[in-house]
Amino acid sequence: MRRVVSLLRVSPVVALLGPRQSGKTTLALQVLARSRRGERFDLEDPRDLQRLTQPMTALEGLRGLVVIDEVQRAPEIFQVLRVLADRRPVPARFLVLGSASPELLRQSSETLAGRIRFVELPGFSLDEVGVDHLRRRLLRGGFPLSYLAGSDAKSFEWREDFLRTFVERDVSALGEHIRSPANLRRLWTMLAHRHGQVWNGAQLAGALGESYPTVKRHVDLLTGALVVRQLQPWLPNLEKRLVKSPKVYVRDSGILHALLGVRAFRELEGHPGLGASWEGLVLEEVLARVSERDVFFWSTHAGAEIDFIWRRANRLIGIEAKWGDAPKMTKSMHIALADLRLSALYVAYPGPRRYRLAPRVEVLPIGDLATVLPAR
Repeated sequence: MRRVVSLLRVSPVVALLGPRQSGKTTLALQVLARSRRGERFDLEDPRDLQRLTQPMTALEGLRGLVVIDEVQRAPEIFQVLRVLADRRPVPARFLVLGSASPELLRQSSETLAGRIRFVELPGFSLDEVGVDHLRRRLLRGGFPLSYLAGSDAKSFEWREDFLRTFVERDVSALGEHIRSPANLRRLWTMLAHRHGQVWNGAQLAGALGESYPTVKRHVDLLTGALVVRQLQPWLPNLEKRLVKSPKVYVRDSGILHALLGVRAFRELEGHPGLGASWEGLVLEEVLARVSERDVFFWSTHAGAEIDFIWRRANRLIGIEAKWGDAPKMTKSMHIALADLRLSALYVAYPGPRRYRLAPRVEVLPIGDLATVLPAR
């Protein structure tokens, strides 16, 4: 909440983006409660949608903080917000909430260039729930209703409902026409089984019986809706034999496990995807603190790789995700330290002890990532 409040002090419009049920409305109501004056519109409520059929008339006279929920349902509002954001002095600031889509980002970025700041809300982070609840957070993910469910079974049921609702209703609400929702669910499941692997669209297209452009468009849709992430490769020298396609992750670990059919932690412990699941969680924890524009992966065709490369000013810092009691140096780490001239290499693991493996290489409990990454 602090970040949203601080951005509202310097920007007339702040967009809070995230998939449904990620806690956007709850956070917005908390921010609104702190404001001396305010108004909220929920565009899923027909009455509020009707009030905004003439948006300039409805919004021009308001003062304080104005919250507009599910703003993607009325993208024409962005034109009005541009006019209202340019008033001096600023009589009202706007917090707009949306289940992000490429269209929403395009509309707002073009219309409100220089006037809007974006905040993504991925759900509960480990900072919020505490590392004592690491296994629960890994299994259930960060969606509040999934994490806070009364049992693992109820959490799994909630996530299954989320998946069903997303492919059957939410996609069309984002303005996308999907010929086969069942195929979208199948694609999402295939991505879960390839979580943390390099994108191979031709292979997925063949398995689904779809064209490559269709599969690519659907993956981009899932990415724009903030349920899938595409991590770009670090390519310092295009002449070297480096992997040049992105890695694809299911952003929420709980959704990942629902797609894999993993219902309890004892099942996850014996699942071949545990290491990849941990890698995805570490990635999200990193990106909760640093910009996605500055994080990459590095992989050579000879087999050397580093999970994440963080570009900080003119330095490169490596981050490895290892699920295990005592991570050790690997050949890839030695190669990366030499070839990339890493300033430091951190290995994030679920254990409690912090220790040094080698010069410039340190093993960190995942909760200690905060000590080496800047707070936003």
